[in-house]
Amino acid sequence: MNKTVSLLPILALGASASVAETVTVPAPLEAKVDLSQTAAPVSPHEFGMFIEHIGSLIYRSLWTEMLDDRKFFSPIAAKNGETSGEPESPFRPKPHLWTPLGAEGTVTMDKCAPFVGEQSPCIALDPKEVRGIAQKGLKVLAGKGYMGRVYLRADPGTKVTATLAWGPGEKDRQSMTIEPVSEYVKYPLAFTAGADSSDASLTIAATGTGSLHIGAVSLMPEDNVAGFRPDAVKLLRDLHSGLWRLPGGNVISAWSWYDSVGDPDRRPSYFDPVWNAVQSNDVGLDEFMTLCRLLEVDPYVSVNAGFGDAHSAAEEVEYLNGATGTRMGALRAANGHPEPYAVKYWNIGNEPYGNWQFGRTDLKYYTYKHIDFARAMRKVDSSITLLASGSMPDRIWADPNAVVPYDATKESIGDEWDWTGGLFAHCMDYFDGMTEHWYAPAGMRYDPAHAPKDVDQMFAGYVKEDYSLLEWVRYPADRVEIKAEQWAQYEKMFPEMAAKKKFLAIDEYAFMAWGGGLKAALAQGLVFNEMLRHTGVLTMSAHTMGTSAIDLSADAACYNSTGLVFFLYRDLAGCRPVTLSGNSAQPKPKYPPSGDIPRTTSGSPTYPLDMTALLTPDGKTLLLFVVNATESAQSFDLSGVKAAGPATMVELTGSALDAENRAGEPAKVTISAPKAVANPAHPTVAPYSISRLRIPVEGK
Repeated sequence: MNKTVSLLPILALGASASVAETVTVPAPLEAKVDLSQTAAPVSPHEFGMFIEHIGSLIYRSLWTEMLDDRKFFSPIAAKNGETSGEPESPFRPKPHLWTPLGAEGTVTMDKCAPFVGEQSPCIALDPKEVRGIAQKGLKVLAGKGYMGRVYLRADPGTKVTATLAWGPGEKDRQSMTIEPVSEYVKYPLAFTAGADSSDASLTIAATGTGSLHIGAVSLMPEDNVAGFRPDAVKLLRDLHSGLWRLPGGNVISAWSWYDSVGDPDRRPSYFDPVWNAVQSNDVGLDEFMTLCRLLEVDPYVSVNAGFGDAHSAAEEVEYLNGATGTRMGALRAANGHPEPYAVKYWNIGNEPYGNWQFGRTDLKYYTYKHIDFARAMRKVDSSITLLASGSMPDRIWADPNAVVPYDATKESIGDEWDWTGGLFAHCMDYFDGMTEHWYAPAGMRYDPAHAPKDVDQMFAGYVKEDYSLLEWVRYPADRVEIKAEQWAQYEKMFPEMAAKKKFLAIDEYAFMAWGGGLKAALAQGLVFNEMLRHTGVLTMSAHTMGTSAIDLSADAACYNSTGLVFFLYRDLAGCRPVTLSGNSAQPKPKYPPSGDIPRTTSGSPTYPLDMTALLTPDGKTLLLFVVNATESAQSFDLSGVKAAGPATMVELTGSALDAENRAGEPAKVTISAPKAVANPAHPTVAPYSISRLRIPVEGK
């Protein structure tokens, strides 16, 4: 007996229309687990995170610095602030500007003896007119303390006033007086805001004769944790991600780690040509290591194999891992970090196949480059785990792959443009794991017939698709299935992969459905279920970005819908997936395998539900994750397990498919408290939900 379920049609993001879907579901829907058939245990790094300097991502979401251009990369604009000296960037909000105080022309940029970088402000003083610089647009809260510092040097008799103002009146501000000397000295700043304001200002002003020179300036909330936001840190730490990949990312190919260490006030700001943004250079290698410590995760470091070379990569390993008796270890100690960081996981390069990477070479030459890096890095520390930067044929949208469309009628694996195959063929002994990336654009699919030649853009050849809801949420999980399919092909081509224990790391991935709310969360649940079906191969991942799990405002933070999925699936390390069968297969792919279309649709044989089951490390509890992306509650028969005690369930769901959590607002997507399951052999899951059942079973 079957039952027909009508699924609510939705508008797929990026699609012009949607289609209704009628699903024929066996009645009863059956799921059976086999506790005797277990897969490889879940790695502690299964659900890791990725971060890089994209525009102001790190500095607006994690780092608490309130001032823009605090080291004066750009010249100080005229009073009307018509230019900041920075280029436009889609990844950076419009920066706050420093503006001059006093007569026109009294603020110039000292390029002869700047404090840091190429220029520092020089103010021509007057004994009767207050002159200096100011920055507006700061967010402050009543009663909250703000701390900072400013470097000053001036001619004798100069009196400087540093002021934090939260309103127009004389009582709406707090000032402190400084009498600088003739050499640059660091002076502390400390204020307490008297009222809430979204347009507070910091002013550095002076009277006197001669000139005042201003070096770096900084202002942070006093509750910062080593410079980072305490609310963001707590939320991200509580995800127990296991691993963060950093500091990139695309930015790595034009980034120098040498410039990212030492006193942050003395590190020049720089223009990042990869993401077309000015970076303050406050968060470098040591700060990233501090972040990993705060988040209680393992750092996974990518080295520059673009403009960088093997020597600089080896010295980076020595800086992070070397004893203080080594040259770079001594430098680390001099920078205030005597203990080695003992970073185990290292990635050589980032997407080296892409023409957007600085210093890109063809695969023929890159294999030699990779070997050169691996030898140099292992010579410094032979205990490190090295990962190579590969690209399987499914990453069809990325140059140079887009100019050679994936043809399902022939074997694309092993072609001259197959980076993963080339690295396996020529560098097998010079890496431990292979990295892969995927990005799935919501509401679209790859169509070989529309793939242009010689393209220079992301997602070339993608077309809009009228997805049903179940197809929409299934789409990104299919990318995981494709990786597993192609990995199996590599294992046939290179039998030694298994003996040498090569593993797969999807260390960048995302379903590009930002704003998708609960609907996107359901898709993320399917991705996790599919990843858990391949623990024997996939032992590491890093979601783009770590901060995409939280929603932030200037003074509040919360988990968004995606972050709640990470929270629901956390703490699975050591659990063993068990075989799960059913009586309702997933639909076959609608299109021939090509690009983002797998040969076999991802998912469990429990359509329209998707399930994955795991045994806890002690063998005493079965965890069953069930994604229900339909408008109806769904019941199923569960066999193969006999409950040895009360079973419980928690549910992730929301008020609507587009429901999303916003910082400072009541949550619209939530995870329920555990509730009893009266009959674990026949559970029911809510509409539009991800459920986690805990069923006690007989121990080992």
